[in-house]
Amino acid sequence: EMIGIDANEHAAAPFTEAFKDTPHVRFEPMDAQHMNFPDSSFDTVCIANSLHHFEHPEAVLSEMLRVLRAGGHFILAEMYCDGQTETQMTHVLLHHWWAAVDQTKGIVHQETYTRAQLAGMLEGVGLGSLAFHDLSDTEEDPKQPDTLEELDAVITRYVQRAEGHPDLQTQGETLRQRLHQVGFHGATSLFGIGIKA
Repeated sequence: EMIGIDANEHAAAPFTEAFKDTPHVRFEPMDAQHMNFPDSSFDTVCIANSLHHFEHPEAVLSEMLRVLRAGGHFILAEMYCDGQTETQMTHVLLHHWWAAVDQTKGIVHQETYTRAQLAGMLEGVGLGSLAFHDLSDTEEDPKQPDTLEELDAVITRYVQRAEGHPDLQTQGETLRQRLHQVGFHGATSLFGIGIKA
């Protein structure tokens, strides 16, 4: 059995659609900082590309450890903001701009962390056999038309969301120019995998 959680109940519909042919996978609306699961409920816990969406990320990691059984695997996957190529920095800068726009709407969305910050948070959990892996893919054309078109649409949407914040709107248009001049690759992600003692 696999359970996905999100504090936003609107996530239920796309999650259910994505796994409609997989009955052992289900969704539960839940705050990751205060899970409703008993201690030692899971063989594996995982958080991916979400840690920077929490005001108190350490509380999330602590809750994940609580619901993980002894000997179970703890997995973190998260993009980071330092040590990136120029095309990957387009992703980082866009993501930080998206975070700034979301914050104007009262949405908790931090800038992404550095690799050292992520590693430090995971090391602070107290896992055994902790290993880190960096994953990136910069082989695709950084100016692939489909990718540019998709990101152009996202930028337009966020420029509209930033109405009333002209500095953020200008920043969005500057990033649009960068997207087309420099190109885009997804930022390198850190995968941290450990075992609960």
